[in-house]
Amino acid sequence: MPPTPIRVGLIGYGYAGKTFHAPLIAATPGLQLACVASSDAAKVHADWPQVEVVADAPTLIARDDIDLVVIATPNETHAPLARTALRAGKHVVVDKPFALDLDEARDLIATAKENDRLLSVFHNRRWDSDFLGVKQAIADGLIGRVVHFESHIDRFRPEVRARWREGAGRGAGLWFDLGPHLIDQALQLFGLPQRVQANFARQREGALSDDWAHVVLDYRDGLRVILHASMLVAGGSPRFVVHGERGSLIKRDTDHQEAQLKAGLTPGADGWGADPDAMQLYDGTSTPRGIPTSRGDQREYYLGIERALHGLGPIPVTAEEAFAVMHVLEAAQHSARERSSVALPALTPG
Repeated sequence: MPPTPIRVGLIGYGYAGKTFHAPLIAATPGLQLACVASSDAAKVHADWPQVEVVADAPTLIARDDIDLVVIATPNETHAPLARTALRAGKHVVVDKPFALDLDEARDLIATAKENDRLLSVFHNRRWDSDFLGVKQAIADGLIGRVVHFESHIDRFRPEVRARWREGAGRGAGLWFDLGPHLIDQALQLFGLPQRVQANFARQREGALSDDWAHVVLDYRDGLRVILHASMLVAGGSPRFVVHGERGSLIKRDTDHQEAQLKAGLTPGADGWGADPDAMQLYDGTSTPRGIPTSRGDQREYYLGIERALHGLGPIPVTAEEAFAVMHVLEAAQHSARERSSVALPALTPG
């Protein structure tokens, strides 16, 4: 007999909950989107008419029929909601960032261990086509030893929008929004750096938090990793630029899954995750050679969660990995504030 479906309660139905979590959960065999905590039941039922909606997070967390709680709420609420859910005996997935600082993240890891519950962070960009393609090209040795790696998430949004991500509160700003994606991908490829140097700015008129971020990670062997995000790039910025001892690799276009989800495409449908934009490989002696880009599939995150909860595989993103991301996120904040290069001390997630 197949295992009983894992009943999932989703807290929050803003951009992350509606665009990513709900459709990916619903498309994952073995998971059942059973309940959503939202103040706008009509918005949820327009997409998921059969799913029960409750008005607040405490009501959802208190339900005995919920196995896994997914938290897709404003960043400053991640830690308190995750702590409450873990203490209530629920397994927990937290949208990135894990928490607002290392102390909060360390406390959540300890709470998960005390309650013997799964705790994971939604670093879904590990399964983007652009990253998978570059990761495979590096693993295949196409450019040799990497000495320079640039990762850009640039957008053109010249108007400051009235949303918490662009507000003045704790956890707002571009670095907390996109930094976790950039950091997690870099750590997957190269591990923790020795030092972090960061510069943040508010470039748009009326900006309340950083909307430009430039962070350099220093590694022992001379490798330099540049993580960059901006709200005022109308075009011309590649997603990845990688230089190595044997050549260079450029990936221009971004993964299409977010756009597909926003357009209403069901995860796994025809064309899901396909990326027609080939990577360009330069060897210094001829015209570039096109390298096909891998298909992306962010469903792999929730497939991994389902397997882990049934004891059939590892957690796809461990809390300890997310703690390492927080380590760099916080070091960059310190660097930008002090205008200095910050050494990373040893990790102590608890």
